[in-house]
Amino acid sequence: MQKNAIHTGSVRAVTFAMAVLAALSATYWVLKSTQGHSVSIATPVASSALAPLDPKAVARALGGGSTAVPSPAAAGRIPLVLLGVIAEGKRGGAALISVDGKPAKPYLVGAQVDGHLVLQSVAGRRATLATGLDGPVQMTLELPPLSK
Repeated sequence: MQKNAIHTGSVRAVTFAMAVLAALSATYWVLKSTQGHSVSIATPVASSALAPLDPKAVARALGGGSTAVPSPAAAGRIPLVLLGVIAEGKRGGAALISVDGKPAKPYLVGAQVDGHLVLQSVAGRRATLATGLDGPVQMTLELPPLSK
């Protein structure tokens, strides 16, 4: 018997193409079904063994603390400690200030720091506080000079 060589070759090519498509399809569905399970669903557990941070120790570690230079009108006020400054232009920026020994919070220029004082401006390593943005300076907080 004589076989048709062209017919046999085309059957083999179609069979090979179908096998490749079946393998690719199986690979796609296996990857798609396992994709959702690759992320861990375990919730992180907070460790109670960590001791609370001491703001003064953190301040010392970041540059030795800071000094507050109050004006005479602000004598007897709540102690404020400057821990960091980000100056942006003439009237922009933020300061990291600790009020009355509490953990430090970031304050934008114009934000109320305590009951009466507003962060008026920041520049370099200094933050000025006043009763309003255009009012007279009530207090200047400065970071200590950098050690060389």
